[in-house]
Amino acid sequence: MTPGRRWVAVLAGTVTAGATLTHCGAAPPPPPATSPSSTASSAQAGGDVHPVTAAELGASWRPGCPVDPAQLRRVEVDHVGFDGRTHRGELIVHQDLVPEVIAIFAQLYRLRFPIEKIRAVDRYPGADDELSMEDDNTSAFNCRGIPGSEHWSQHAYGRAIDLNPRLNPCVYATGRFEPHNAAEYVDRGRGDPGLVHNGDPAVRVFTDRGWLWGGHWTSPVDYQHFERP
Repeated sequence: MTPGRRWVAVLAGTVTAGATLTHCGAAPPPPPATSPSSTASSAQAGGDVHPVTAAELGASWRPGCPVDPAQLRRVEVDHVGFDGRTHRGELIVHQDLVPEVIAIFAQLYRLRFPIEKIRAVDRYPGADDELSMEDDNTSAFNCRGIPGSEHWSQHAYGRAIDLNPRLNPCVYATGRFEPHNAAEYVDRGRGDPGLVHNGDPAVRVFTDRGWLWGGHWTSPVDYQHFERP
């Protein structure tokens, strides 16, 4: 996530390691997945699961990305909106994380934790992460690198989720933040619904399952970001 993480199509081909990680979502890539792929839709308690194709992923995937579409799944989950009603959303995640993701969002639903919307990032022109964040869209897979480094973002593996990103911005030590329309939410003393704070039940829903929270980082502090090593 950088000014404004809009360079999504710049990084192409193989990404190498070695740069210092100082950007939102900055974490080392996971080892290659070994789980077999499936081509059939399925239903699991709390969510529906579907395979995806390159065409369905649109601008969020391209040849050279670190995962193949066959390793990804579209997961449909229910969530509570800010209107207090039940809504259906979809996330693209790595196939290995499907049971955890379904369990996480089922628990967030039971907690009545409000989520603005959950859409695949390809719904936005060019799969632009800044546009998705400005729209307060909760999303997961997006084949992009960590700006300023040669590492892939964990989002490029389908192993990261940004939760209510406008309400939970990424804040740098310089005072810069993302998305650009999140100025009022940089103050983490606020108690608005949908914000996450250290120790909150919504944070523990992730961390109790082994996910890392960007709110525990120091520079940047990425309140929206959860990733699974």
